[in-house]
Amino acid sequence: MGRIPDQFIDDLLARTDIVEVVQARVPLKKKGNEYTACCPFHNERSPSFFVSPNKQFYHCFGCGAHGTAISFLMNFDRLEFLDAIDELAKQAGVEVPKDTRQQNRNAEAEPLFGGLDAASRFYQAQLTSSDVARQYLAARGLSASTIERFNIGYAPDSFDGLMSRLGTDARRMEVLEKAGMFSRNDNGRVYDKFRHRVMFPIHDRRGRVIGFGGRVLSDEQSPKYLNSPETPLFHKGRELYGLWQAKQANNKLDRLLVVEGYMDVVSLAQHGIDFAVATLGTATTPEHAELLFRNAPIAVFSFDGDSAGRRAAWKAVESVLPAMRDGRRAQFLFLPDGEDPDTIVRSEGAAAFNARLDAATDLSEFYFAQRAHGLSMTTTSGKATLLDRCRDDIAKIPDGGFRDALVARIHELTGVDLGKSPQGQVAGQNASMHVKRSLVRHAISLLLQDPSLALDIPDPRAIEGLDEPGVPLLISLIETMHARPQLTTGGLLEAFDAHGAHGSLTTLAGISLPGDHDSWLEEMAGVFAQLEGRMRNQRIDALRDRLSELTQEEKMELRDLLATRVANHAG
Repeated sequence: MGRIPDQFIDDLLARTDIVEVVQARVPLKKKGNEYTACCPFHNERSPSFFVSPNKQFYHCFGCGAHGTAISFLMNFDRLEFLDAIDELAKQAGVEVPKDTRQQNRNAEAEPLFGGLDAASRFYQAQLTSSDVARQYLAARGLSASTIERFNIGYAPDSFDGLMSRLGTDARRMEVLEKAGMFSRNDNGRVYDKFRHRVMFPIHDRRGRVIGFGGRVLSDEQSPKYLNSPETPLFHKGRELYGLWQAKQANNKLDRLLVVEGYMDVVSLAQHGIDFAVATLGTATTPEHAELLFRNAPIAVFSFDGDSAGRRAAWKAVESVLPAMRDGRRAQFLFLPDGEDPDTIVRSEGAAAFNARLDAATDLSEFYFAQRAHGLSMTTTSGKATLLDRCRDDIAKIPDGGFRDALVARIHELTGVDLGKSPQGQVAGQNASMHVKRSLVRHAISLLLQDPSLALDIPDPRAIEGLDEPGVPLLISLIETMHARPQLTTGGLLEAFDAHGAHGSLTTLAGISLPGDHDSWLEEMAGVFAQLEGRMRNQRIDALRDRLSELTQEEKMELRDLLATRVANHAG
């Protein structure tokens, strides 16, 4: 698939005034050098949403929503990336590169979308003539409008029901088989994959059918749920059933409820709880976690309260931890044994179910309940075991408030601060590292105030290898600016969207430092000179440790480094 060149995106953002884009949709008030409003992405009474014309990015200190004009259109207008680019290009009076648009018309995908859409319409038509399927859905309490909203259908009890209707030539047969609608036995015979099942079409983020889930009509059939196989369009570890419908029903999603079955999603929607989604026959994946948080700041995972449900919940924890940037929150709802959201909402009603949701367990509470299970925090061995269990988890979590809260709780339980270093020294043992980290952090903060400062640093690789946290990120930020000098703060954040430190970068970008370009330039030069000095001292120490083994070239290097250090001190 074609990719829009970075240079075009940079130029487009340089032509776009994010204040105008946001102001057209959200009333803004000027406050100093920025504009503010109540956040359009979560409910709040006092404004915590800021738009910076200088940095060309927006940030909400309440829910953590942030980004450029592109991401604002994607989140507010619910546009796909390419559609947001098209919208901004029209406003700026520029053309999206034609070759890009042509490449993005995936020649293989278009017929597959067409075949799956035809299959969905076929199943919906079959539902109208199947008394047993309609009676089953009526017994589950589903109304005609809910059935229509989710495009629910019925696969007839026939080996060639779909095939005889749609697979009328070799080309159509090939398309439908590639789309996962047929199976093939050992003798090579092709037949309908879905038979005598209620059919739930799975939609992508643009509302196109990409696959199906089929549920049995009686307990005598198995498996209970049958999903489409992996295809060029459908990857179950990356998709969520019901997300399309949830986004259509809500201008903004305050939270998403993750359940296990298609019927759970549909039954909850029938009762007005229209923000539920389901994983597609697989455990929660990191891709699921990112998809959830891109659409809502809170993700609530619902599981049975038995041991199997707890195991499934822990798998969700493992996938969610690396996604816990600032502004994101995860919770867990455990239901009574033998119950699921469908049965609970039908027996207790929407109000009672929402009350359960409001009392859901926070991720941190569930995390420590699991990690500290069976341990005594009054013994040295119990504390040591907890540290062993938590250390790798903490390393996976991005810098930010959630990580800080977990580290603080571990310190409270064990007396050891895992936030100080990978080895988890106690407070006070690593003061020098804290000072060094602050210097790198300050350099990054200056860059996020004014990314053009990077252009006055001729060789960021001068500090490559400096053994301090954040140095590789600092170098990468500077080199990105050298390659793309038009980037604003918002554009730079967009370029590092997938980076593990993105949450921390966003937090730093939201801070307004005193000064202007000239004062920041002087400050940045001083900070980078100090980092170069530390790099020089690190190299001197390394050479001195092997003094008797040095080559002639290394001895000359050591002499030059020492002379430079003396000259700098004299200056």
